[in-house]
Parts: sequence; structure tokens; C-alpha cells
Amino acid sequence: MNICRVYGDPDYLKEMKTFNTDSDLKLKILAAELDGGLQFSPSIRLMYATDASEYRSVPIAVSWPKNKEDIKKLVSFALDNRIELIPRAAGTSLAGQVVGSGIVVDIGKYMNRILEINEKEKWVRVEPGVVLDELNKVLEEKGLFFGPETSTSNRCMIGGMVGNNACGSHSLIYGSTRDHTLSVNVVLSDGSEAVFEPVDEESFREKCKGDSLESQLYRNILENLGEKLNQEEIRREFPDKRIKRRNTGYALDALLDTKPFGGTEDFNFSKLITGSEGTLAFITEIKLNLVDLPPREKILVCAHFSDLEESIEANLIALKHEPGAIELIDKFILDCTKDNIEQKKNRFFLDGDPGAILIIEFAGESKIELEKTAAKLESDLRKNGYGYSFPVVSGNNMEKVWSLRKAGLGVIYNIPGDHRPVSVIEDTAVQPEDLMNYITDFKKILAKYGLEGIYHGHISTGELHLRPMINLKVKSGVELFRSIAEDVAVLVKKYNGSLSGEHGDGRLRGEFIPLMIGEKNYSLLKRIKNVWDPDNIFNPGKIVDTPPMDTDLRYETGAEIRKIDTYFDFSREKGIVRAVEKCNGSGDCRKAEIFEGTMCPSYMATRDEKNSTRARANILREFLTGPEKDNPFDHREIFDVMDLCLSCKGCKSECPSGVDMAKYKGEFLQHYYDSNHIPLRTRIIANISTLNRLTGFFPDFFNIVFSNILTSGLIKRILGFAPERTIPLLSKVTLKAWLKKDELNNKNVRDTGKRKLYLFADEFTDLNETDLGIKTIKLLEKLGYRVSIPKHVISGRAFISKGFIRKAGKIAKKNIYLLKDIINEDSPLLGIEPSGILTFRDEYPELVGKELRSAAEKLAKNCYMIDEFLEMEIEKGNIPREKFTEKRAFIKLHGHCHQKALVSTESTKKVLSFPENYSVEEIPSGCCGMAGSFGYEKEHYDLSMKVGELVLFPEIRKCAADTIIAAPGTSCRQQISDGTGKKAFHPVEIIYDALKA
Repeated sequence: MNICRVYGDPDYLKEMKTFNTDSDLKLKILAAELDGGLQFSPSIRLMYATDASEYRSVPIAVSWPKNKEDIKKLVSFALDNRIELIPRAAGTSLAGQVVGSGIVVDIGKYMNRILEINEKEKWVRVEPGVVLDELNKVLEEKGLFFGPETSTSNRCMIGGMVGNNACGSHSLIYGSTRDHTLSVNVVLSDGSEAVFEPVDEESFREKCKGDSLESQLYRNILENLGEKLNQEEIRREFPDKRIKRRNTGYALDALLDTKPFGGTEDFNFSKLITGSEGTLAFITEIKLNLVDLPPREKILVCAHFSDLEESIEANLIALKHEPGAIELIDKFILDCTKDNIEQKKNRFFLDGDPGAILIIEFAGESKIELEKTAAKLESDLRKNGYGYSFPVVSGNNMEKVWSLRKAGLGVIYNIPGDHRPVSVIEDTAVQPEDLMNYITDFKKILAKYGLEGIYHGHISTGELHLRPMINLKVKSGVELFRSIAEDVAVLVKKYNGSLSGEHGDGRLRGEFIPLMIGEKNYSLLKRIKNVWDPDNIFNPGKIVDTPPMDTDLRYETGAEIRKIDTYFDFSREKGIVRAVEKCNGSGDCRKAEIFEGTMCPSYMATRDEKNSTRARANILREFLTGPEKDNPFDHREIFDVMDLCLSCKGCKSECPSGVDMAKYKGEFLQHYYDSNHIPLRTRIIANISTLNRLTGFFPDFFNIVFSNILTSGLIKRILGFAPERTIPLLSKVTLKAWLKKDELNNKNVRDTGKRKLYLFADEFTDLNETDLGIKTIKLLEKLGYRVSIPKHVISGRAFISKGFIRKAGKIAKKNIYLLKDIINEDSPLLGIEPSGILTFRDEYPELVGKELRSAAEKLAKNCYMIDEFLEMEIEKGNIPREKFTEKRAFIKLHGHCHQKALVSTESTKKVLSFPENYSVEEIPSGCCGMAGSFGYEKEHYDLSMKVGELVLFPEIRKCAADTIIAAPGTSCRQQISDGTGKKAFHPVEIIYDALKA
């Protein structure tokens, strides 16, 4: 069977060829036979064409198996049709392990059950798609956890950890995944099943008997490792066994430590499977060793150094104090966090501008003893002349420090331009004592090529993630990519280190394995692969027989980057194409709802890769860099993948690379609608404020029509709105009209305020929630301020969200012209609706062009959510606590997505807790699911409610009857009402009601 690389008949990419009828039919039959699923649409396949590495290969199909029977069917199909199977977990591989031209098998969607936990014997059985942090969250209740962890722990899966032999920051204590893998259940290349677990010598000999493939595997390993010359060659050529992080080739050196070959441990093939990157068998179940939770008392000593070399020397001193972890962050990465919305909040502990910092963790039973240890460490370092500042961090702040460290990979991809910190030699490991000499030699290599490097990672175990800045879009850059890889491989061999410490060999390092372990040992690896997988169906081209490391790269060498005119300003990123390319595939958007954060609500609700921010970025990149079309955005495939983006803005702050998919979606929609029909409903939603203003002349009639079940139901059905939704009604008078009348009646009272403030009457408050606007004005007046509504137009939020960016730009310009000369530090502009006022700070500067950019930025600095302004005034002492009630109240807060992404909810929490006996607890929810008009649209209703059910709705239902629910967003309050039947209040309403009479 000759299956071509891509299904369908599109003409937009060179890979897109047509299947023949027979091939098409066979894939459809296979899809129908699986309990899980299999798809081969062009979009799905392009989403899975890359991982977090520099490689790209379009698969023929993607499958989501539900059980081991599905795996066996896939193996049978692969054997019959000579097609490869590429096992994939979270797709965060940095060496190209999960890219290939066969069938990508995504085990994360269904094969993600925790099967059994044995507390007494301290082990757990799981399917390979279980996410590490989700597993540890369950184990925490039992006082246990799985020791090895990675910086991707909130989305990486156990199957991927076994495949790469993952380690993590605490490998000093817990070692690698191999050290804790007790057994694996697998499907072998002939479709048979096997369980690889510890076997004693007698059982090992027994396993060698028989005609099954499993028996052949035992005989083969006995034959290869039983030879003394082979054993000597392995011990001589493999990386230094003292290096905790070594993952080069198959783990033959680890098998030599077992009894059949003179070692002390029982033989266990799971040692070989761990780190084999899915090239030998397909894992269906894993049994893991567990350890007790570490001591509750922990501290971090964040040692500051003037340069990298000083930190490397200091590492050796810190190791003498027996820490649990030591992690390095260099100046380059620290500088990248300065402008990152999420990470700049985690820089609180930094003192000055260090050239490097070491994060040194200690754990114990007594905080006093830990503080003594920290003091001894500081004294020891100072005595040796290392470091200038040693802040000690404890409690909840430690998580912020670790978040800064984990963000290292992502933040460095936020650098504008085509020179990027590439994954090429980012996984080398040597003995810590050799690290200084190794880095000195490494810098000489960089200097030879005129390059600078980035340094971060697990310095305690001698592994640093080293990344040179290279442009892989040009021939010279690709040549440099290879030259550096070759030179560093020779350097690592010089120090008897491991070219792969934890990220694996994959496509990237497989070519250099013969150099690292010797040709004879490499031939052993090839023999093992051939016996385990004679038809080469399991992830071929990884570890052994890899293609050249500089082929199948993500970007086409020498291809001209198309200049695309956009409505948003993408000049900082050097164009929208490069903005999209900031997504490096690290998969931060795949975290679950049980971990705090907003990104990415549609992925959280569905656990489908196609609904992740990464998938959207992949599709955008593929089509914007494909063969030219007059309108590069005119592709239904982009529209479909963007459709479930809720424009929550979570990715703008939570994606370490700063991918702003809401912005990309708005830009895309404008161009797409330029070439395609704009649906009536889309036009109505975009122009909703105009329509509301027109119908506002007859608010009673409007409200009767839309509150009547029959008439409102008919209109919703015609326009495509969800029948379950309640349409917001109109206020009897607009806020602007009320204030104008009130100003005439109370002119003398208004002129007594101590400071003049301007209120932005956003389209939602002005037309639908006038009572909220009135309370806002009265609150500010009672606190002693003069309030007026300046001349302005709507925010344009609805136009932005629906893709009418040209119109939004005109609105932005008009507002800036109207407000730039009156809004300043003394007279700021306050907003009630977060999405309205934050438009001034987020989108306006990028919408108005160069001529108004500086004016827009100046205006943005003086535009605040009312919560922010009140917090500032409280901190200045301008608002006394005595003005508020002493009654008790408990408030549960759900923050608006844009607020959480752009400014945080801290100001809202502080304001709500300002009355003496008011206490506030924030609901750990992400997006509410309504997202403006998204939840009103019929086809999105179910997903909208599913998002709400993740965290928000259950938390509110658990609240006591007297708990006050706070939600700054009008859409959020509507969603809470529709989803729980409970009324949520804007923080202004709560604080206004807390005023003393």
C-alpha cells in the first residue's frame, strides 16, 4: 500500500497530495475499527507536524487510542501497510522525538487513567497519558508523590517521561524516571503483549526459552551483553556513570548492573524501555515507585552573582551543604522576564541586575534549622568571595521563584527577529567538577562562530541548557547549526559526559551517538532495535539510523518571509508571521483546570490538541508561510481552528513566549471577512452598542420582546443564539443621560470634590447596567471625588472580538483625539467594565498607527479599572477605613479574564477586603466560559457551559447562602447567573453597599 503523505486535495502546501482510493478507504476502515479515534484531515495533520523542537514532518494521520486493543489494531495496520507509528504524549519533546511521516498516536486524550495506588508498598499503576502534576495532586492526599519532575510538569505525561527518561530540578535526590520505573506493559512490534518487570536469574533464563518475540528479546540481550568484550566496551565508552543525568542511546550500561551480567539488581527490561523514545515497543501501562512527600518546611536561597563563571564555582560550594536542588538562571533569561506580564511579578526577590543567580533549595523538619543552613551557606560563599546578595524565600513565594525558573524556555522565544535560541546542544551533562572547564571550552566554540549563548538549568548535576542564537531560516544558519552540534559533541566526549542529559536523542542527537559511545556500541544499539522492531514501525529515525540532524527542519531554508500588511501593529515582532512563530511548541497552553490560570479554556474543557493555543499557532504559521495567495488569511482551516478561541487573553500573560492569540484571531478575522461573507449574527454582535442605542429610545418595548419566551425564542433561533441564554435587557435611561440630569440638579454638591476624575461610560454600563454606573459615581462622590463623563465613543471591544479591526482602529483614534488632552496623572480615566477600559491599555496603542502611538501610550498610563484606582488611593491614605461598615461579610471573587491576564486581581481583592470585617477569597477559576458573545452563540453554548463547569460553577454552588459573589465582568455575571442561578455583583456594588450611611 502506497499511502501518500497527506489526505485531501488542497493546493496550499507542497505536502498536500491526494491519497489513492484504496489508501483512503483503508484509513477510513481503520478509523471505524478503533474505540478511540483517527483523523487525517490536513489541519489535524499540520497541527501534529511539529513538537517543541526545530523539526517538522507532516504525518499521514493522527490517532487517539482508547485502550491497548486500539494500540494492537494500529500495530497490525502499521505492519500490513509498512507505516510507522509515532507515540506522542504532550508533544513537548525538544529533539524531534514525536515528529514523523506515519501515524502520530496521541495517548493523552483517553489513555490517562490512574489504575491503582498501593500506599503500603508505595507504588502506582498508570496509563501513559497521565499528567505528572495531576498524578501528584492525587498522591498528595496519601502523603506520596512521584519524585522526578520536569519544568513541564503541569502538562507532561508519564509515558513521555518514560520515553525520555525525564529528570527534573530535584534529580540530586530523586534521580531520573528510570530509577523509579518498576514495570511496563507493552505491545511489541508483532502485536503481542509483554510485561517487563524485575526477574531473578532463574526467571531470566526461563524467559530466554521459547519462540515468542519476547523470548527472542531476552536471548538477544543475553547474547549481546553476555560477551565480556562488549561489557568492557560499554563500560569504557558510555558516559561517566557518576553523572546522574545520562541518556545517550539505549541504557545498556544500566542493564550491565543486573545479575545476569555480574551486577546486583534483578534484570528488568523497563530500564531499556525507559529512555528508548518509543522506538522499541508501545507502552500501555506503567508501574512507578513512589516516595514520601518531602518535608513541609522548605526555603530557597537565591544567591546573586556578578557573572556565570562565579555561579559555576559557587555551585560546588553549595553542593557541600546538601541541598535538594540547585538551579541556574543567567542574565539573558532574567532580562527576558522584565517585560513578560506574568513573570515580571515573579522577580520580586531580585537585587540589582545579577549576571546569574542560583536557586538553592533546602528542606527539613525545622524552619529554624533551615535558616541556620542558609546562613552557613551564605557565610561559606562570602568567605570564598562568591555572590553579593542572598535573599531567602519561603512559603507561597517559593512557587513564584520556581515559576520564574520554569519559564526559562518560553521567555527566550519572545525575542524579536529570526535569530532564536535554538535547541541544538541544550541537553549536555558533565560532572559538576568539570563544568567550569567545560563551559570555558564551550565559550571558545561560540567565540569561534561569533555567537553568544544562553545558560540555565540543572547546574547541581552538571547539566546546563545551553542555547546559541541562530537563524535557521538561512543556509548559513543551518550550517552553523550542524557545526556547533559537531563541535560540542566532541567537547562532551572529551569530558566523558552525556550529550543528552534528559531531553533524549531523537532526531537531533542520534547522528552523534557513534561518536559518544563508539561504533561498536552503536552497532549493538542497531542490533537491539532490529530484534525488537524488525519492520521498523516504532518511531523510526530516532536514536538509531537517524537522518542528518540538519534535515526536516521547521523552516524552509532561504524562503523569503512574506510581508503581510496588518491592522494591528506587529512591528516589535517584525511582522505577524514572526509573532506567530514565537510559539515554540512547549505546550504551556495544555495545562488542566486544576492548576490556577486561564490559558487555555477550550483546551481545558475538551483536552483536544486542536483546541490549544499551540494548535492555532501551528495552523497560522503553516498557512501564512505556505505558497502565496492574494489573501494569505483566506483559509477555512484557519477559521475552524480559531473558532473555539475565547479571546480570553490568558495566553498573552501565561504563555512564556507571550503568544497573544486573541490579537491574532482579531487580525485574522478582519482579513478573512475581507474575502468572505460576514454572517448576519456577527454583524449584529459587532454593532450591538449601536443597535442597543437605537432601540434604547424604546427600552420598554425592547425589554418586553426579549423577556418574552415566544418572541425572544424566535429571534434567538433566527439569529443563531442559544435558546437557553438570557438576553441582557436595556436600562430605562442611559448612564450619560442620568449624569447629565443629575449634574444640573446637584451642581453645587458636585463642585466640592477634592479631585476630579473622569469615568469611561462603556457601552455595557451605559446602556444595560445604568444602576451599576450610578453606584460607581455615587461611591466616588461619597469618597470625596468629583466625577464627570468626558466626551468619548464606545470602547470598540465588540468590534475587536468579532474581527472588525478597521472599525476598531477608527474608534480608537477618535477616543484618543477626544481624551488625550484631558486625561492625565491628576485626572485619570476610570473604567467599570474590565474589557472596556483595558482596551485603552492593551489594543489601542497597537491600533492607531505611528502618528498616535505615543499619545495612545501616554493615555494608557492613566486609564485604570476602578478597582486599581481605589487601591492606589487606599494605599496613599486618601480613603479612610472609617467610612465603611464594621459588619462581617465573606466574598468569593471571580476575576475577569482580561484583568487576570493584563493587570491581575490583586487590586480587586484588596479593595473588597478594605472594610474592617470583609474577607475575600478568589475562586481559582480561569475563564468563566461566556467570553463576551461566545457563550451566547448556539454552536458554542455547550463548550461555554463546560468551561464554566470546570471550576467556577461548582465553587459557587458550594458557597453558603450568605456568601457574596463578586465578578467585575458583565459577561461573567451573566454566565454565573445562567450556570448557577446565583446573582453575582460588581465589586463597586459591594463596596458601595459597605459605606456607612
